[in-house]
Amino acid sequence: MKKDIHPKYYPNARVKCACGNEFETGSTLEEINVELCSVCHPFYTGKQKLVDTARRVDKFKKKVEMQKEISLTRKGKKAKKTAIAAKKAEEKKVDAKSQTGAAKAKKTSKTEK
Repeated sequence: MKKDIHPKYYPNARVKCACGNEFETGSTLEEINVELCSVCHPFYTGKQKLVDTARRVDKFKKKVEMQKEISLTRKGKKAKKTAIAAKKAEEKKVDAKSQTGAAKAKKTSKTEK
């Protein structure tokens, strides 16, 4: 092995967890700070603890509720298409009536002369 290229190894390095647990292990750092360890991790404890960081869970639930409310008021694409088709059909009827009315007016004006 080459000299002076390897980091210093600490056989009694302290590992400190956020839950307060401390233990020793070998590492290149003297002190290691961790958020989870075998004492507080849900996999090892069998208990699931929900950590809500910056209200993310609440925000997600709020978004889901808002989407449900919006979906109840929506009619859907089919309803929208049928409404548009009905509107177009009504416009065609109005156009047809106006054209026939105009044609009748022309005929009556010709017959009057």
